[in-house]
Amino acid sequence: MFLILSFNSVILKYEKQTLYLRHSTPFFLTSCSNESSSNESSQEVFIKGADMSFLPLIESEGTQYYNATNQSEDALITLKNAGCNTIRIRIWNNSPENLSTFNEVKALAQRVRSAGMKVWLCVHYSDTWADPGWQAIPAVWANISFSDLKVAFTTYTSMLVTEIKPDIIQIGNEINNGFMWPKADLATHETEFLELLNAASTVIRATAPKTKIMLHYAGIGADASWFYNKMTAVNYDYIGLSYYPIWHGKDLEEVKSSIITLGQTYNKKVIIAETSYPFTLGFNDWTNNVLGTTDQIIPLFSATTLGQKAYLHALIEKIKEAPLGFGFCYWGTEWVAFRGNQSTNGSPWENQSLWDFNNRALPAMEVFSE
Repeated sequence: MFLILSFNSVILKYEKQTLYLRHSTPFFLTSCSNESSSNESSQEVFIKGADMSFLPLIESEGTQYYNATNQSEDALITLKNAGCNTIRIRIWNNSPENLSTFNEVKALAQRVRSAGMKVWLCVHYSDTWADPGWQAIPAVWANISFSDLKVAFTTYTSMLVTEIKPDIIQIGNEINNGFMWPKADLATHETEFLELLNAASTVIRATAPKTKIMLHYAGIGADASWFYNKMTAVNYDYIGLSYYPIWHGKDLEEVKSSIITLGQTYNKKVIIAETSYPFTLGFNDWTNNVLGTTDQIIPLFSATTLGQKAYLHALIEKIKEAPLGFGFCYWGTEWVAFRGNQSTNGSPWENQSLWDFNNRALPAMEVFSE
Protein backbone atom coordinates (compact mmCIF):
# COMPACT_ATOMS: atom_id res chain seq x y z
CA MET A 1 0.00 0.00 0.00
CA PHE A 2 1.37 3.40 -0.95
CA LEU A 3 0.33 6.30 1.16
CA ILE A 4 2.24 9.18 2.64
CA LEU A 5 0.68 10.92 5.60
CA SER A 6 2.55 13.70 7.30
CA PHE A 7 1.51 13.88 10.94
CA ASN A 8 2.68 17.47 11.22
CA SER A 9 0.69 18.73 8.25
CA VAL A 10 -2.08 17.42 6.06
CA ILE A 11 -0.16 15.78 3.22
CA LEU A 12 -1.68 12.72 1.62
CA LYS A 13 -0.26 10.80 -1.32
CA TYR A 14 -1.84 7.66 -2.67
CA GLU A 15 -0.70 5.01 -5.11
CA LYS A 16 -3.68 5.31 -7.35
CA GLN A 17 -5.98 8.19 -8.09
CA THR A 18 -9.06 9.67 -6.51
CA LEU A 19 -9.54 10.47 -2.87
CA TYR A 20 -13.06 10.66 -1.49
CA LEU A 21 -13.64 14.10 -0.02
CA ARG A 22 -15.94 14.99 2.82
CA HIS A 23 -17.24 17.88 0.73
CA SER A 24 -18.07 15.64 -2.26
CA THR A 25 -15.66 17.27 -4.74
CA PRO A 26 -13.16 14.76 -6.14
CA PHE A 27 -9.55 15.83 -6.46
CA PHE A 28 -6.35 14.14 -7.44
CA LEU A 29 -3.04 13.69 -5.74
CA THR A 30 -0.23 11.86 -7.47
CA SER A 31 2.95 10.25 -6.30
CA CYS A 32 6.27 11.56 -7.37
CA SER A 33 6.15 9.11 -9.99
CA ASN A 34 1.17 -19.81 13.97
CA GLU A 35 0.30 -19.93 16.90
CA SER A 36 3.98 -19.88 17.89
CA SER A 37 7.11 -18.50 16.31
CA SER A 38 8.30 -20.48 13.31
CA ASN A 39 11.87 -19.59 14.27
CA GLU A 40 11.31 -22.21 16.94
CA SER A 41 9.55 -24.65 14.63
CA SER A 42 9.93 -25.47 10.96
CA GLN A 43 6.20 -26.20 10.63
CA GLU A 44 4.38 -23.84 8.28
CA VAL A 45 0.71 -22.97 8.64
CA PHE A 46 -1.74 -21.01 6.50
CA ILE A 47 -0.99 -17.33 7.13
CA LYS A 48 -3.87 -15.42 8.71
CA GLY A 49 -2.30 -12.01 9.08
CA ALA A 50 -3.04 -8.43 10.04
CA ASP A 51 -0.85 -5.37 9.50
CA MET A 52 -0.69 -3.47 12.80
CA SER A 53 2.14 -1.04 12.06
CA PHE A 54 0.37 2.06 13.37
CA LEU A 55 -0.51 0.45 16.72
CA PRO A 56 2.33 2.04 18.74
CA LEU A 57 1.46 5.52 17.47
CA ILE A 58 -2.27 5.10 18.04
CA GLU A 59 -1.79 3.69 21.54
CA SER A 60 0.64 6.52 22.40
CA GLU A 61 -2.14 9.04 21.79
CA GLY A 62 -4.50 7.36 24.22
CA THR A 63 -6.76 5.29 21.97
CA GLN A 64 -8.36 2.19 23.45
CA TYR A 65 -9.56 -0.78 21.45
CA TYR A 66 -12.49 -3.01 22.42
CA ASN A 67 -13.27 -6.63 21.66
CA ALA A 68 -16.55 -7.92 20.22
CA THR A 69 -18.17 -7.91 23.68
CA ASN A 70 -17.18 -4.24 24.08
CA GLN A 71 -14.52 -4.92 26.69
CA SER A 72 -11.33 -2.85 26.56
CA GLU A 73 -8.56 -5.15 25.36
CA ASP A 74 -5.08 -5.12 23.88
CA ALA A 75 -5.71 -5.06 20.12
CA LEU A 76 -3.14 -7.80 19.57
CA ILE A 77 -4.91 -10.07 22.04
CA THR A 78 -8.25 -9.39 20.33
CA LEU A 79 -6.74 -10.48 17.02
CA LYS A 80 -5.06 -13.51 18.55
CA ASN A 81 -8.31 -14.62 20.19
CA ALA A 82 -10.08 -14.17 16.87
CA GLY A 83 -7.69 -16.62 15.20
CA CYS A 84 -5.08 -14.31 13.67
CA ASN A 85 -1.68 -16.01 13.68
CA THR A 86 0.66 -13.45 12.09
CA ILE A 87 1.23 -9.72 12.55
CA ARG A 88 2.84 -7.69 9.78
CA ILE A 89 4.97 -4.71 10.80
CA ARG A 90 6.63 -2.20 8.47
CA ILE A 91 10.00 -0.65 9.22
CA TRP A 92 11.53 2.54 7.84
CA ASN A 93 15.23 3.33 7.93
CA ASN A 94 15.17 6.79 9.50
CA SER A 95 11.67 8.26 9.53
CA PRO A 96 11.46 12.06 9.77
CA GLU A 97 8.21 11.51 11.67
CA ASN A 98 9.89 9.06 14.09
CA LEU A 99 7.48 6.33 13.02
CA SER A 100 8.17 2.65 12.24
CA THR A 101 11.64 3.00 13.70
CA PHE A 102 13.89 0.12 14.63
CA ASN A 103 13.24 0.48 18.38
CA GLU A 104 9.49 0.78 17.89
CA VAL A 105 9.35 -2.23 15.59
CA LYS A 106 11.55 -4.40 17.80
CA ALA A 107 9.34 -3.68 20.81
CA LEU A 108 6.15 -4.41 18.85
CA ALA A 109 7.65 -7.64 17.51
CA GLN A 110 8.36 -8.76 21.06
CA ARG A 111 4.75 -8.06 22.01
CA VAL A 112 3.54 -10.07 19.02
CA ARG A 113 5.67 -13.05 19.98
CA SER A 114 4.55 -12.82 23.59
CA ALA A 115 0.96 -12.97 22.35
CA GLY A 116 1.79 -16.21 20.52
CA MET A 117 1.79 -14.94 16.95
CA LYS A 118 4.34 -14.82 14.15
CA VAL A 119 6.24 -11.69 13.16
CA TRP A 120 6.18 -10.62 9.51
CA LEU A 121 8.66 -7.82 8.91
CA CYS A 122 7.95 -5.54 5.95
CA VAL A 123 11.20 -3.70 5.19
CA HIS A 124 10.59 -0.62 3.02
CA TYR A 125 14.30 0.24 2.59
CA SER A 126 13.24 3.87 2.69
CA ASP A 127 12.78 6.62 5.27
CA THR A 128 9.08 6.74 4.41
CA TRP A 129 6.38 4.93 2.42
CA ALA A 130 7.50 2.90 -0.57
CA ASP A 131 5.31 1.53 -3.36
CA PRO A 132 5.35 1.07 -7.16
CA GLY A 133 5.21 4.82 -7.72
CA TRP A 134 7.65 5.95 -5.06
CA GLN A 135 10.73 4.16 -3.73
CA ALA A 136 12.92 6.84 -2.15
CA ILE A 137 16.38 5.70 -1.14
CA PRO A 138 17.20 6.33 2.54
CA ALA A 139 18.88 9.71 2.86
CA VAL A 140 21.96 8.24 4.51
CA TRP A 141 22.57 6.05 1.43
CA ALA A 142 21.65 8.57 -1.26
CA ASN A 143 25.13 9.77 -2.15
CA ILE A 144 27.26 6.65 -1.77
CA SER A 145 28.52 4.38 -4.53
CA PHE A 146 26.61 1.25 -5.49
CA SER A 147 29.30 -0.99 -4.00
CA ASP A 148 29.05 0.89 -0.70
CA LEU A 149 25.25 0.78 -0.91
CA LYS A 150 25.36 -2.98 -1.29
CA VAL A 151 27.49 -3.30 1.84
CA ALA A 152 25.26 -0.94 3.85
CA PHE A 153 22.08 -2.61 2.59
CA THR A 154 23.34 -6.10 3.41
CA THR A 155 24.61 -5.07 6.84
CA TYR A 156 21.29 -3.42 7.66
CA THR A 157 19.32 -6.48 6.52
CA SER A 158 21.52 -8.77 8.60
CA MET A 159 21.03 -6.55 11.65
CA LEU A 160 17.24 -6.65 11.24
CA VAL A 161 16.97 -10.43 11.11
CA THR A 162 19.43 -10.79 13.98
CA GLU A 163 17.75 -8.29 16.28
CA ILE A 164 14.06 -8.61 15.38
CA LYS A 165 14.06 -12.30 14.46
CA PRO A 166 11.13 -12.21 12.04
CA ASP A 167 9.38 -15.36 10.91
CA ILE A 168 8.80 -13.75 7.51
CA ILE A 169 10.77 -10.90 5.96
CA GLN A 170 9.77 -8.89 2.92
CA ILE A 171 12.72 -7.60 0.89
CA GLY A 172 11.08 -4.29 0.03
CA ASN A 173 7.46 -3.22 -0.19
CA GLU A 174 5.53 -3.44 -3.48
CA ILE A 175 8.74 -3.51 -5.50
CA ASN A 176 7.07 -3.62 -8.93
CA ASN A 177 9.55 -1.04 -10.20
CA GLY A 178 12.53 -1.84 -8.03
CA PHE A 179 13.49 0.09 -4.94
CA MET A 180 15.94 2.68 -3.56
CA TRP A 181 15.59 4.87 -6.62
CA PRO A 182 17.57 5.79 -8.62
CA LYS A 183 20.25 3.26 -7.70
CA ALA A 184 18.13 0.10 -8.02
CA ASP A 185 15.05 0.93 -10.08
CA LEU A 186 13.91 -1.93 -12.28
CA ALA A 187 13.56 0.12 -15.46
CA THR A 188 17.17 1.30 -15.77
CA HIS A 189 19.09 -0.61 -13.09
CA GLU A 190 17.69 -4.11 -13.27
CA THR A 191 21.10 -5.72 -12.76
CA GLU A 192 21.70 -3.71 -9.59
CA PHE A 193 18.18 -4.39 -8.33
CA LEU A 194 18.59 -8.15 -8.71
CA GLU A 195 22.07 -8.01 -7.23
CA LEU A 196 20.69 -6.37 -4.09
CA LEU A 197 17.82 -8.85 -3.82
CA ASN A 198 20.27 -11.72 -4.05
CA ALA A 199 22.57 -10.09 -1.51
CA ALA A 200 19.69 -9.73 0.95
CA SER A 201 18.53 -13.29 0.36
CA THR A 202 22.04 -14.65 0.88
CA VAL A 203 22.56 -12.86 4.18
CA ILE A 204 19.10 -13.84 5.46
CA ARG A 205 19.70 -17.49 4.64
CA ALA A 206 23.07 -17.37 6.40
CA THR A 207 21.90 -15.40 9.44
CA ALA A 208 18.39 -16.75 9.96
CA PRO A 209 17.87 -19.90 7.87
CA LYS A 210 14.37 -20.53 9.25
CA THR A 211 13.10 -17.08 8.32
CA LYS A 212 10.90 -17.13 5.23
CA ILE A 213 11.65 -14.62 2.48
CA MET A 214 8.91 -12.84 0.55
CA LEU A 215 9.06 -10.76 -2.63
CA HIS A 216 6.08 -8.40 -2.85
CA TYR A 217 4.27 -7.17 -5.96
CA ALA A 218 1.26 -4.84 -6.03
CA GLY A 219 -1.33 -6.34 -8.37
CA ILE A 220 -2.31 -9.58 -10.07
CA GLY A 221 -2.41 -11.08 -13.56
CA ALA A 222 0.04 -10.76 -16.44
CA ASP A 223 2.02 -7.91 -14.91
CA ALA A 224 2.68 -9.96 -11.79
CA SER A 225 3.82 -12.87 -13.97
CA TRP A 226 6.17 -10.53 -15.84
CA PHE A 227 7.70 -9.38 -12.56
CA TYR A 228 8.19 -12.80 -11.01
CA ASN A 229 9.70 -14.11 -14.22
CA LYS A 230 12.54 -11.68 -13.57
CA MET A 231 12.95 -13.07 -10.05
CA THR A 232 13.79 -16.63 -11.05
CA ALA A 233 17.43 -16.34 -9.96
CA VAL A 234 16.53 -14.99 -6.52
CA ASN A 235 16.33 -17.41 -3.59
CA TYR A 236 13.03 -16.72 -1.85
CA ASP A 237 10.02 -18.58 -0.41
CA TYR A 238 6.80 -16.64 -0.83
CA ILE A 239 5.15 -14.64 -3.57
CA GLY A 240 3.32 -11.74 -1.95
CA LEU A 241 0.60 -9.83 -3.81
CA SER A 242 -1.36 -6.71 -2.94
CA TYR A 243 -5.00 -6.98 -3.97
CA TYR A 244 -7.44 -4.11 -3.49
CA PRO A 245 -10.69 -4.11 -5.52
CA ILE A 246 -10.47 -0.33 -5.90
CA TRP A 247 -7.18 -0.66 -7.84
CA HIS A 248 -6.70 -4.24 -9.00
CA GLY A 249 -10.08 -5.29 -10.39
CA LYS A 250 -13.30 -6.60 -8.88
CA ASP A 251 -13.24 -10.25 -9.97
CA LEU A 252 -12.13 -12.66 -7.26
CA GLU A 253 -11.86 -15.44 -9.84
CA GLU A 254 -9.03 -13.44 -11.43
CA VAL A 255 -7.31 -13.34 -8.05
CA LYS A 256 -7.61 -17.12 -7.77
CA SER A 257 -6.37 -17.60 -11.35
CA SER A 258 -3.36 -15.39 -10.70
CA ILE A 259 -2.47 -17.31 -7.54
CA ILE A 260 -2.74 -20.61 -9.40
CA THR A 261 -0.62 -19.42 -12.32
CA LEU A 262 2.11 -17.86 -10.21
CA GLY A 263 2.25 -20.75 -7.76
CA GLN A 264 2.51 -23.41 -10.45
CA THR A 265 4.86 -21.46 -12.73
CA TYR A 266 7.39 -20.56 -10.06
CA ASN A 267 6.70 -23.34 -7.53
CA LYS A 268 6.14 -20.85 -4.73
CA LYS A 269 3.50 -20.42 -2.07
CA VAL A 270 1.40 -17.34 -2.76
CA ILE A 271 0.04 -14.96 -0.12
CA ILE A 272 -2.26 -11.98 -0.54
CA ALA A 273 0.05 -9.68 1.40
CA GLU A 274 -2.35 -6.73 1.49
CA THR A 275 -6.08 -6.36 1.16
CA SER A 276 -8.94 -4.46 2.82
CA TYR A 277 -12.62 -3.64 2.43
CA PRO A 278 -14.98 -1.01 3.88
CA PHE A 279 -17.66 -1.68 6.48
CA THR A 280 -19.20 1.70 5.62
CA LEU A 281 -18.78 4.47 3.08
CA GLY A 282 -19.06 6.97 5.91
CA PHE A 283 -16.27 8.59 7.86
CA ASN A 284 -15.34 9.24 11.46
CA ASP A 285 -12.91 12.13 11.14
CA TRP A 286 -12.22 14.89 8.63
CA THR A 287 -9.13 13.33 7.10
CA ASN A 288 -9.87 12.49 3.47
CA ASN A 289 -10.62 8.81 3.05
CA VAL A 290 -9.11 6.67 0.31
CA LEU A 291 -12.43 4.97 -0.38
CA GLY A 292 -15.95 6.35 -0.19
CA THR A 293 -18.09 5.57 -3.24
CA THR A 294 -19.96 2.48 -4.42
CA ASP A 295 -18.08 2.27 -7.73
CA GLN A 296 -14.90 1.54 -5.77
CA ILE A 297 -16.16 -1.73 -4.28
CA ILE A 298 -17.36 -5.10 -5.55
CA PRO A 299 -21.15 -4.95 -6.15
CA LEU A 300 -21.65 -8.36 -4.55
CA PHE A 301 -20.28 -7.13 -1.21
CA SER A 302 -21.93 -4.09 0.32
CA ALA A 303 -20.03 -1.52 2.37
CA THR A 304 -21.51 -2.85 5.61
CA THR A 305 -20.16 -4.85 8.51
CA LEU A 306 -21.55 -8.05 6.99
CA GLY A 307 -20.38 -7.05 3.51
CA GLN A 308 -16.85 -6.55 4.79
CA LYS A 309 -16.92 -9.98 6.42
CA ALA A 310 -18.40 -11.61 3.32
CA TYR A 311 -15.71 -10.08 1.09
CA LEU A 312 -12.90 -11.32 3.29
CA HIS A 313 -14.47 -14.77 3.60
CA ALA A 314 -14.87 -15.03 -0.19
CA LEU A 315 -11.29 -13.90 -0.83
CA ILE A 316 -9.93 -16.47 1.63
CA GLU A 317 -11.93 -19.19 -0.07
CA LYS A 318 -10.39 -18.28 -3.44
CA ILE A 319 -6.92 -18.35 -1.91
CA LYS A 320 -7.56 -21.78 -0.42
CA GLU A 321 -8.92 -23.12 -3.71
CA ALA A 322 -5.54 -22.43 -5.32
CA PRO A 323 -3.14 -25.36 -4.67
CA LEU A 324 -0.34 -23.05 -3.52
CA GLY A 325 -2.49 -20.32 -1.98
CA PHE A 326 -1.00 -19.90 1.45
CA GLY A 327 -2.56 -17.00 3.27
CA PHE A 328 -3.60 -13.38 3.50
CA CYS A 329 -2.89 -10.22 5.45
CA TYR A 330 -5.38 -7.45 6.16
CA TRP A 331 -3.96 -3.94 5.76
CA GLY A 332 -4.91 -0.90 7.86
CA THR A 333 -6.40 -3.24 10.44
CA GLU A 334 -5.82 -0.85 13.35
CA TRP A 335 -6.13 2.53 11.61
CA VAL A 336 -9.19 3.92 13.37
CA ALA A 337 -9.93 7.66 13.65
CA PHE A 338 -7.55 7.89 16.58
CA ARG A 339 -7.34 11.69 16.72
CA GLY A 340 -11.03 12.34 17.15
CA ASN A 341 -13.83 13.03 14.72
CA GLN A 342 -12.74 16.61 14.07
CA SER A 343 -9.20 15.75 13.01
CA THR A 344 -7.97 16.65 9.52
CA ASN A 345 -4.75 14.78 10.22
CA GLY A 346 -6.00 11.45 11.49
CA SER A 347 -6.94 8.33 9.51
CA PRO A 348 -7.83 8.04 5.81
CA TRP A 349 -8.70 4.38 6.44
CA GLU A 350 -11.08 4.29 9.42
CA ASN A 351 -13.95 2.90 7.30
CA GLN A 352 -11.75 -0.06 6.30
CA SER A 353 -10.38 -0.88 9.73
CA LEU A 354 -11.33 -4.08 11.54
CA TRP A 355 -12.62 -1.97 14.46
CA ASP A 356 -15.72 0.18 14.04
CA PHE A 357 -16.22 3.88 14.77
CA ASN A 358 -16.52 3.05 18.49
CA ASN A 359 -13.25 1.06 18.28
CA ARG A 360 -15.16 -2.18 18.78
CA ALA A 361 -14.00 -5.33 16.96
CA LEU A 362 -15.99 -5.96 13.79
CA PRO A 363 -17.60 -9.25 12.64
CA ALA A 364 -15.00 -9.52 9.85
CA MET A 365 -12.50 -10.67 12.48
CA GLU A 366 -14.44 -13.91 12.72
CA VAL A 367 -12.95 -15.06 9.40
CA PHE A 368 -9.58 -15.55 11.11
CA SER A 369 -10.97 -18.60 12.88
CA GLU A 370 -12.51 -20.18 9.78
